[in-house]
Amino acid sequence: MTGRLGLLAFRGSLPALVAAADPDAHVITFRGIEAEVAPTGGNAHRFEKMGAVIKELKRAGCDRIVMAGALARPPLEVTKLDFVTLTFAPKLMKALRTGDDGLLRAVISFFEGHGLRVVGAHEVVPSLVAAPGLLAGPAPDEAALADAARAGEILAALAPLDLGQGAVVAGGLCLGIETLQGTDAMLSAVAATDPERRPRARGVLVKLPKVGQDLRVDMPAIGPQTVEAAAEAGLGGIVIAAGQVLLLDRAALLAAAEAAGLFLYAREV
Repeated sequence: MTGRLGLLAFRGSLPALVAAADPDAHVITFRGIEAEVAPTGGNAHRFEKMGAVIKELKRAGCDRIVMAGALARPPLEVTKLDFVTLTFAPKLMKALRTGDDGLLRAVISFFEGHGLRVVGAHEVVPSLVAAPGLLAGPAPDEAALADAARAGEILAALAPLDLGQGAVVAGGLCLGIETLQGTDAMLSAVAATDPERRPRARGVLVKLPKVGQDLRVDMPAIGPQTVEAAAEAGLGGIVIAAGQVLLLDRAALLAAAEAAGLFLYAREV
């Protein structure tokens, strides 16, 4: 018999979407994180007290968890670590010195080591991801698809370096690569690029998961704000990986793309 779902809720709209899809989910929140859902137990946890988190999830009958929402690397007060967290600390400290992929693999290993299977938000809310094809706006032409292919090549080449999940290409030239600052910062930089240095092609934003990325906890995402930033950057459209990129506030996202005249296309992977 399947147990209950545990929801570790962080920032943004995603936790609320998961909670709406599974009203019986047991919600865990953390101090310092302004989650849009209330904790089932009434209190927010400390990151230093993961033993208490595990205990509450087990007491609630959870056998799997989903980690939903945005989370920067939280500061930890070493003197406040409980025994469970302290035992995990050496592996965590080592993972913190690696990229995000290594850190997330360590976190997954921690929860699964305590009998809690980690699932992706898209497994709970299938409509969060797209089937292949045109989702909004005019169909991309051959030039736009060629730019998208070029951006995909760039992201594949950078994957071993554990950088970002997005790139902008116009007329075969790379205008931006997503790094720690995120997609919006990259698009702002593209928008600020001297028009004299940009090719005539409008360009395409491509969002793809990194090669080998664990999509349960770090799937790329776009939302209405992404469309607005892409339009301000003068781009012609957005290409995503079908089934592997979260569509946040899907209805508003598609409406924004239509209003801006940008195409949103999900390519097969």
